[in-house]
Amino acid sequence: AAMAAVREVEIDPEGTFKYILVRLQRPGGEEQRDIVRGTKAAEFHNHIFEKVNPEMEKLGYECKCLGGGKIDHNSKDKKIRVFGLSTGYGKADHSVTVEILKKVYTDYEITWSDDKK
Repeated sequence: AAMAAVREVEIDPEGTFKYILVRLQRPGGEEQRDIVRGTKAAEFHNHIFEKVNPEMEKLGYECKCLGGGKIDHNSKDKKIRVFGLSTGYGKADHSVTVEILKKVYTDYEITWSDDKK
């Protein structure tokens, strides 16, 4: 499976929830890609990783969590705010997350901050 076939962003359509930034890589390969995953269903950031990792391993990728935070997704106003951090994984580089989100949510206003709330 081509790495490009993996969706860059899978987040809930509405609400505030935890997210992680994950780097995919082929074992021993140079090619890598960062993806964003977030959901209200996850009580902790590692719950998201525990779901993503086996899915990606099946496709032949190694996953590394680059950190996490929270996403506030307001689909009505077309706004996404990225903030906070993961206790277990540390803070993701929110500026990287925003660039990835912008590729998918092209008509949204997307911002980030180091605020905890």
